[in-house]
Amino acid sequence: MKKKFVTISIATLCCFGAAKVRAQSLPVGTPVLDDYYRRQQLVGKVDSTLSFTSRPIFQSKALKVHDIYDPDSTVHNGNWPGSIGPVSFAKGYGTFQILPLTWQQQYNSNHPYGWNDGLMIPARGYQTMVSGGFFVKLGPLSIQLRPEYVYAQNSNFAGFASGHSDQDIAGYYSYHNLIDQPEKLADGQYTKASWGQSSIRLTFGPVSFGLSNENLWWGPGLRNALIMSNNAPGFKHLVLNTVRPIHTFIGSFEGQLIAGRLEGTNRSPLDVTSTSTGTNLYVPKRDEWRYYTGYNISYQPKWVPGLFFGMIRTFNAYHTDVEKFNAYFPFFTPFQKKDTNDGDPFDRDQQLSFYTRWLFTKAKAEVYFDFGLNDNAYNYHDFIGSPGHSRAYVFGLRKLIPLASTQGQQGILVSTEITQLSQTPDYLIRDAGGWYIHSQVKAGQTNEGQILGAGTGSGGNLQSMDVSWVMGLKKLGVSFERYEHDVDFYRFYFPNINSNSRKWVDYAFALQGEWTYKNLLFNAKLQEIKSLNYQWILKDYTPEKYYIPHNDVFNLHAELGITYRF
Repeated sequence: MKKKFVTISIATLCCFGAAKVRAQSLPVGTPVLDDYYRRQQLVGKVDSTLSFTSRPIFQSKALKVHDIYDPDSTVHNGNWPGSIGPVSFAKGYGTFQILPLTWQQQYNSNHPYGWNDGLMIPARGYQTMVSGGFFVKLGPLSIQLRPEYVYAQNSNFAGFASGHSDQDIAGYYSYHNLIDQPEKLADGQYTKASWGQSSIRLTFGPVSFGLSNENLWWGPGLRNALIMSNNAPGFKHLVLNTVRPIHTFIGSFEGQLIAGRLEGTNRSPLDVTSTSTGTNLYVPKRDEWRYYTGYNISYQPKWVPGLFFGMIRTFNAYHTDVEKFNAYFPFFTPFQKKDTNDGDPFDRDQQLSFYTRWLFTKAKAEVYFDFGLNDNAYNYHDFIGSPGHSRAYVFGLRKLIPLASTQGQQGILVSTEITQLSQTPDYLIRDAGGWYIHSQVKAGQTNEGQILGAGTGSGGNLQSMDVSWVMGLKKLGVSFERYEHDVDFYRFYFPNINSNSRKWVDYAFALQGEWTYKNLLFNAKLQEIKSLNYQWILKDYTPEKYYIPHNDVFNLHAELGITYRF
């Protein structure tokens, strides 16, 4: 009788979770495909209630495709012998698929540049990452095994200490002792293997629960995200999330809740750890992992098509400090410090953001805004009186201009985005500290030495523009970026040279493209970067001069990727 009951129970579960949603995800940053679906939404070929503010996205009816890796059915139509695609078994209750094999390569000629590359590290020289695996589903249970492997040449480069005095280096440590973000993540060649974009899940209807190591992207940004992106390696986490919009009589909802483990590096900010007289500057962080938890909820009102509102809140603490139930699930912690006796019961950092995205399918355009706080206000009067205190934001817009002769099959895509992480002039009255940095948890908002959110880092500002020709999966274009490095650190530790002509600013111009040929996907980028006042190393500096000669550095950044779809 017991055996029969178990058999019936398994069959019931299989039937309940089998059919429509595979819980197969498209990893954040997947070459060519990651941005393709969002572009398709602009032209009305993807469900307009899908927010694209909680990624990875999942195989579902919202995407209007049978195979998330083959949206144009190129592979399915058998353009190359041996292509198998998803295979069904167990009378349709099971699915098996070999995931694409991806090989990404990257090169920096002079010093590290680039972000949103997951397991890869900021490094000079050649770097490569390989990933692949399989996906299998039986009823509500799904397993996605997609490990990653990275090799980096990690050549030496001129760092901050190479051109600064003991006083400057001491200032650098005063600031960077509060975050686990080493200038170099390894000595010499670097290799690492990871679970990558792997997960195991139970999915029932629109909701999925499981254990994952996948990268997450929270918020509407394209080039940067304030709270969570694929800038750092993925981390192990328990996750409860929607796999498609949940439609109700007031609109559609999406959400994700996680509880994870962040790792540190135990490395000093610079290779040089003391002054020339032997004074130690490096203060080691606590040698333990951190408990990281948070949620992301978005809402699409039924009465305003294409409009999304969302909220993100995260908590970061050393795991030995997390003991009670409300410490593991701190989601109802008051927002105002006055309601928490002026602080948390133990050392813990919080981040908060509110975002909106408005999609205009008739105009084939979108606009979005993400506003975040790195430090909670004491009360509402405090916030109203100083709303810019500890704030950061991402603002962007995008427009697809169809080419008349192609009946909407081709177009010119124009995108622009601004990321502002440096403090407002409010810092003159009350310093908020750098974004991702806080004195309570000295590892900051990082995992394995890289920022969880915007790759521009604490105090970094970015203005970017992209103009591209697009047709389906194909994309060819140019991009321009102005990247202002760590303005908050510069303001506080170089007050005597505080002017626009002395900031470390990168001007980057790139040719980039994405192409498809049968089962293959290609992505490439060739970018030249001119760094003004690199590392704030000021050669031939005198206060009377506006322009500082002999102080610019040229860097060539190149990317090449190949993906084979089975």
